[in-house]
Amino acid sequence: MKKAVILLILITMLIGLCTTGAYALDIVANNDVYIVNGKISDGAVRDFEENDIKIITPISEQYNKYTDYPHGYSLHYPNHMYIDVHLSEVRTVIFDEELQIEIYYDDLNNTPATAWNYIYYSNEFINNKADHIKEYEESYNKDGSRIHILKWSRSKLARVGNDKNYYLCAEIFKNNKQVYTIFFKSTVPLEDAKCKEIINSMKIIEKKGKAYTDRLPEYDVSRNWNDETKAFYEKYFVDSDKLTWGIFDDRVPDYLEYFTETENKLNYKFECVVRYQNLPSSQGIDAIKNALEKAYNDGRYVELTLQTIRQTPEEGNIMYDILNGEYDVFFNEYAVMLREFRHPVLFRLDNEMNGDWCLYSAYHTSKDTLIYKEVYKYIHKIFKDNNVDNVIWVWNPHDKSFPNFKWNDALMYYPGDSYVDVVGLTGYNTGTYYQGEIWRGFTEIYDELYTLYDRLYNKPFMITEFSSSSIGGDKEAWIKEMFQNITRYERIKAAIWWNGCDYDSHGNAARIYRLDESISMMKLFQDELQKFRQ
Repeated sequence: MKKAVILLILITMLIGLCTTGAYALDIVANNDVYIVNGKISDGAVRDFEENDIKIITPISEQYNKYTDYPHGYSLHYPNHMYIDVHLSEVRTVIFDEELQIEIYYDDLNNTPATAWNYIYYSNEFINNKADHIKEYEESYNKDGSRIHILKWSRSKLARVGNDKNYYLCAEIFKNNKQVYTIFFKSTVPLEDAKCKEIINSMKIIEKKGKAYTDRLPEYDVSRNWNDETKAFYEKYFVDSDKLTWGIFDDRVPDYLEYFTETENKLNYKFECVVRYQNLPSSQGIDAIKNALEKAYNDGRYVELTLQTIRQTPEEGNIMYDILNGEYDVFFNEYAVMLREFRHPVLFRLDNEMNGDWCLYSAYHTSKDTLIYKEVYKYIHKIFKDNNVDNVIWVWNPHDKSFPNFKWNDALMYYPGDSYVDVVGLTGYNTGTYYQGEIWRGFTEIYDELYTLYDRLYNKPFMITEFSSSSIGGDKEAWIKEMFQNITRYERIKAAIWWNGCDYDSHGNAARIYRLDESISMMKLFQDELQKFRQ
């Protein structure tokens, strides 16, 4: 047997397509190579129960065997390919310039979903026939496991280099509650025989240890901000030892004069306000500029949120159109508008992308989170090419992924340190109006979320929007708990209360998030907000 060349990619940033921002460590080996907690071990490891252990074993002239003990499987792969385990809790990636293979394990126990639900829900994107071309779908049994395969493609995207637009996805049942996914993405049409050789090589083994993702290597990312924006970032997100409060209200900032009555009752002025814009939209760029100027002249800064949300049976999903350059004129004009505004703007693009209610979620685009990241990075580049020097980029998933499947995990959407200045946290107590919803306390939401992000990201944090409904529990007790605990999260530098209401399809209030529901609630906010004055 000739020597097998094993290349382990140690990723320095969460980027999905592993060849960017990574370096390779070459190992020539005739024997097993152990990867322990993301690093190559000097020798064999015996403590499988306490570690995250993967093993690469040369088995032939063409193939290695990859064994993942925390997730309980092994499979064969071509031995010239790279392996990326930097997101071990979520997936393993095996790739070369032409082909990327992603492997996921989903345990659906303690959920109402079954493996068949997982398959059906994961693949609903295929109903968008304007963008996706289905080649075939089949199911078969092998070695006691049920295997489901879907193969499809889409058109090449003009603004994506080395676009992997040919797909094949195999779901392999361990049982009705546990399923493995092998997801192929390629720059050229996939050969069924080669894909099935890898799929059929998968063996389910006893799980040992626990998958673990440590904090990624830290980057010194320089920003070409103007002096005012640099000072703003230092003041609010680096040097500040007090939380800055903001608010979303549909009257703000366009109709500030109608909101000041609420602020007068609270005896507090919110320094940060949220302004939404949809693309496409009847709102012109001038309307956004006017709103930014109105807020700035009133001593406030804006979290400007742009959402790309079109999907129709005739036109397809706007994310693909963006990456084909169809909105280049809009984004260049948008960038120029922001640059000419000159003052600091917190720019939040396509927030809550791990939620299926967002048409820019991978749920709608082939389960491929790279589409979101490519759009994010492409718009970032347009801003840079237009010398926009006053925008602070906020990346902001939801605290819970919907669907809560590994391919849709929030970590899968992180575009990389070079494109993110502030990490946004969003978790709501939605109340219990809708079936399946549960009342969640503030710390119940944010303890786990903050701990995870604190471990992974070397960025300032802000709660970009949050609130509690009043349906299903004691909202004032929730607010008291929030004020008592929010300062424990030292890296959270700002928090924005969502002062609004969600309505059901009949126009009934389903989630009442307002802070002015009662005199006692207003008094509670009034008393607590005084503690946060700068």
